[in-house]
Amino acid sequence: MRTSARNALPGTVKAINEGPIAAEVELEIGPGMAICAIITRRSIAALDLQPGRSAIALIKSNFILLARDVDAGKVSARNCLPGVVTAVVDGPINSELTLDLGFGLELTAIITRASVQALGLRPGERASALIKASHIILAVE
Repeated sequence: MRTSARNALPGTVKAINEGPIAAEVELEIGPGMAICAIITRRSIAALDLQPGRSAIALIKSNFILLARDVDAGKVSARNCLPGVVTAVVDGPINSELTLDLGFGLELTAIITRASVQALGLRPGERASALIKASHIILAVE
């Protein structure tokens, strides 16, 4: 599988909560770490998703918001993944940041350089990745 999405997190489907049109899929990506994706029921069937099945969460780097000191219960993004900044590459307008989530997992986010400076993000600093469930694409091998 080749993709333009910068982030590909492998995991195992933990649960599926189906509605009439869409479903919420919980994907365990590490011990005690899960992310939620909202996809259509049609996609659930096409991918043959079911608990225990392996899947990959694809997330474009510009779909990730970074924050400091986040109370996960007080943001509308369904996914709040804490980590440590390991790299910052500054461009004239945007910066690319790598966040170590633990368990060998990393996320790359592209945010404005002004936001990096305002948040004081640099290697070694703690930050959280906020990702809307509707911004996660699921794939299977």
